[in-house]
Amino acid sequence: MIVSDISSADPIIRVRGLVNRFGEQVVHDGLDLDVYPGEILGVVGGSGTGKSVLMRSILGLRHPNAGEISVMGVDARSSDPDIRRQIERNTGVLFQDGALFSSLSVGENVEVPLKEHHPDLPDSWRYELALLKIKLAGLPADALDKLPAQLSGGMRKRAGLARALALDPPLLFLDEPTAGLDPIGASAFDHLTRTLRDALGLTVFLITHDLDTLYAICDRVAVLADRKVIANAPLNEIERMDHPWIREYFHGPRARAARRDTEVSFSTTG
Repeated sequence: MIVSDISSADPIIRVRGLVNRFGEQVVHDGLDLDVYPGEILGVVGGSGTGKSVLMRSILGLRHPNAGEISVMGVDARSSDPDIRRQIERNTGVLFQDGALFSSLSVGENVEVPLKEHHPDLPDSWRYELALLKIKLAGLPADALDKLPAQLSGGMRKRAGLARALALDPPLLFLDEPTAGLDPIGASAFDHLTRTLRDALGLTVFLITHDLDTLYAICDRVAVLADRKVIANAPLNEIERMDHPWIREYFHGPRARAARRDTEVSFSTTG
């Protein structure tokens, strides 16, 4: 496996020997992964390689069959309520479909984590914090009182992002955040993700199949194949790896176009 560390700091997420099975189907078999503070890590792989299963295992939403997972120095496999709450407070998650409560307004959705972890917070403070997160996610203030069904797909993703940021977590998990967005909307979401990382010092675990996203904002990319992470490195290192899936994915016409667009963007801004 190709591994390239971007920091001498300890990993903020450390996975060792992860095994996930569904009946006789083995999704992960001895998977290792390190995620370092402040990086945007893109996670890619073919269908069925277990990208979302890996994310859910790290978050403690799925109990793996074997392996060790550490998140910010604590055991993510622990069932201790205090440890579970510690992990929940320090992680924000944007699921692929937004996973908003359809009967709650956007503001009420953003307030859900605040009510759970800060029940004594005055209603007026929760309201102001929800409004702040909604603006931080790039939504207009009037989105606060709208229902998810009244928003476009891109706005629902931003509403989900606002909720993920509600507790000011240092760790942000994004599951296919640009899926279903038009190219302009996807590019805007990429820019927002990088801006939030830089401004808030976030670490971002980003599952995506969007090559433009990988080339535009990811510091490193973890490639899932053969039931493991076969590479975890910057794209220029991964592109040199001789693996069938990597060759097909990173050397096709779409990858060349994404790489060219990134080079043009850097030359223009530089």
